[in-house]
Amino acid sequence: MTILNKLLLSIFMTFLILGLQGRGLHAQTQENTRTIKKLARLKIDSSINPATYSYLESSFKEASSKNFDAILIELNTPGGLVTTTKDILTLFGNADIPVIVWIRPEGASATSAGAIIASGAHLLYMSEGTNMGAATPIQMGKDIEKESDMRKKAINDLVALVQSLAETRGRNPKLFGEMIEKAASFKAQEAKEKNLIDGIVNTDKELYRALEKANLRLKGQDLTLKLDNPLQVDIEMDSGQKLLNIFADPSTAYVLFLIGAALLYLEFQAAGGFIAGSVGVVCLLLAGIGFQVLPLNFGALGLIVASFVLFVLEAFITSYGILSLAGLASLIAGSLFLFRTDDAYLSLSTSFILAVVAAIAAFLGLCLFLILKERKNIGKEKFNETLDRPGAVVKFLKNEGDRKLYQVKIGGEFWNAFCSEDLSPGDQVTVSAKEEHSMNLIVKKLS
Repeated sequence: MTILNKLLLSIFMTFLILGLQGRGLHAQTQENTRTIKKLARLKIDSSINPATYSYLESSFKEASSKNFDAILIELNTPGGLVTTTKDILTLFGNADIPVIVWIRPEGASATSAGAIIASGAHLLYMSEGTNMGAATPIQMGKDIEKESDMRKKAINDLVALVQSLAETRGRNPKLFGEMIEKAASFKAQEAKEKNLIDGIVNTDKELYRALEKANLRLKGQDLTLKLDNPLQVDIEMDSGQKLLNIFADPSTAYVLFLIGAALLYLEFQAAGGFIAGSVGVVCLLLAGIGFQVLPLNFGALGLIVASFVLFVLEAFITSYGILSLAGLASLIAGSLFLFRTDDAYLSLSTSFILAVVAAIAAFLGLCLFLILKERKNIGKEKFNETLDRPGAVVKFLKNEGDRKLYQVKIGGEFWNAFCSEDLSPGDQVTVSAKEEHSMNLIVKKLS
């Protein structure tokens, strides 16, 4: 083989190798590019609770079955449950498509559990005027050094979790850890400068611009996104998830519980109508739905129950307001710690608690005023006397010998009353006596 032939062969082989490498590089580039044609859009605007997880889980399944190319979550949350947060992170990790978290709108935040959830997003964006962080679980005491070993282990576990996720996503692991260890919080611009997020976007147009050619890591594979005029589909909570989400709100569950307890208190004080008691039981059952999914501190709940017991005793024991004051103190203490557990990122606003306690105190003050006003008539007339008071027959109950037992309404109260005459509902009667051995009245028909 001549030198010229060898030279031509070498040139040919060189071009052949370069061509094969180019084809391989092109194939690799195609393989590592993820085109987004359908985008599922979810919205979290509440605490992180089992309803939130149910919503995300069902939405992820729908996105998978309908071949969506990515999931966008608009996030605005004050916090929630640690266990639910970890379940959501596992959901992100198992996803076969990119999960994009966008903290929005202006004034929104991803604090506490929300910051931990944000750390697991494949791509993370914030709008201007938002913040992220303060992810230290709520403390039972003020001295962190005296926390239990179990609590320290839980915090260390969360720190390791968010730092591992941050490293995987190419973000600042140290500062994500400080969100839990030191309750650090970051504004949007600060988060961008310190590599906590992938960018600041305020509109859908800006978001799409940021997603075009964005790099991410999904299940160990580096991907580059490409947008192809994506179809955006909103996925909302179903009716059951919305209902559970309402009852799982700490403030809603707390108010429902207090209303239920107050209505039962009124029922015991002025029995007979059953309306207040029935509504009170319904409110307590609805509050129980929320308490079932919230991190309830049973010791604090016991203090709230004890406060109402003290309020009831105030009506029967002359304590000159001491029992009421003790009840208010018990109510405040119980309310402050009602949702404070090692699994909680939730708490009731102090101003909200004080407003509720002030309303109850005003009600007790009114009751005390009326009681003192009535006591001025002691010796002049009997307290809560029914003798000679007019009333109306509600319904016939039963026969007892030569007498008939009726239910009558007197001054807004329902009583059982005997009468020797035949009466019909609506007949006007007057109280002539009260039986000594029972609470039954004796009435006669008004002519």
